[in-house]
Amino acid sequence: MDFAGIVETVTGAGLILLMVADVFHTLFYPHGTGPVCRTIMRGLWLLSRRFRGHASTVAAPAAMAAVIGAWASLSIMGWALVYLPHLPAGFAYEDGVPQYGDLAEAIYISMVSLSTVGYGEIVPATPLLRFVAASQAVTGFGLLTATVSWILQTYPALSRRRALAHDLNLFREAAGPRGAAALEPRHAADLLESLARNVATVSIDLLAFNETYYFHEAEQRGSLPATIAYAQQLASDAQNSTNADLRFAGRMLHAALDDLAEVLRGKFGHAGLTSLAVFQSYEAHHRHRQNPDGTAS
Repeated sequence: MDFAGIVETVTGAGLILLMVADVFHTLFYPHGTGPVCRTIMRGLWLLSRRFRGHASTVAAPAAMAAVIGAWASLSIMGWALVYLPHLPAGFAYEDGVPQYGDLAEAIYISMVSLSTVGYGEIVPATPLLRFVAASQAVTGFGLLTATVSWILQTYPALSRRRALAHDLNLFREAAGPRGAAALEPRHAADLLESLARNVATVSIDLLAFNETYYFHEAEQRGSLPATIAYAQQLASDAQNSTNADLRFAGRMLHAALDDLAEVLRGKFGHAGLTSLAVFQSYEAHHRHRQNPDGTAS
């Protein structure tokens, strides 16, 4: 192998390692995302903020598709560069199949191996290349499984966040301007403790699945950024209550909201000395567009 072949192999190995590291940090590392995933998600999010309404609601799903495409592209190109120095001599071709030694041929072999299709008209001819091709097939199967798992894990987290927003809206509509004071103290305390547990769950979801932050809800009723400040108001009112159970529930909800604010501050850069200030920044970044009739969309 000449110097150019060494450079191609090292570059290909670097791309493969970048893909593996990004998948690991995004899907398996508890509190993080890989650099490729983070760049794509944040980039499309910032771009979508220029367009209110429908464009912003599809930005995050499109970004997830782009991330999966980037992982596949890194893997295909990385393995192709590993194969390239060995073309065509290192591979056996069926009769009538033209032999090429260019990058396009290497990419084709890489795509066939990654997808585990295995047409068989071009196969590795040396033990080392056979091992490399088999390793890529295992990587391709793992990548497919990982991306499916990523999607299946992301949407339940979004459902929990939307459910919390709906619960807060229902509480506000049912209790009216008096809030928790409109209810029997024990009942109000139970509801606030339930809200505290749900807020804690959303905090954990944001840490474990950073990409869920970038999803913009189509309807304001399901938007946590638009309703979380009300939870802060409930917690403050409950802490000023004369009922011990309600005060405890208020402190519990307040602590859960502080944890959520810390996640938003530390992971997503929302400034604010208080939790309420952080939530206001959170709401401003996810604000729904106002239609001409004054309703949000």
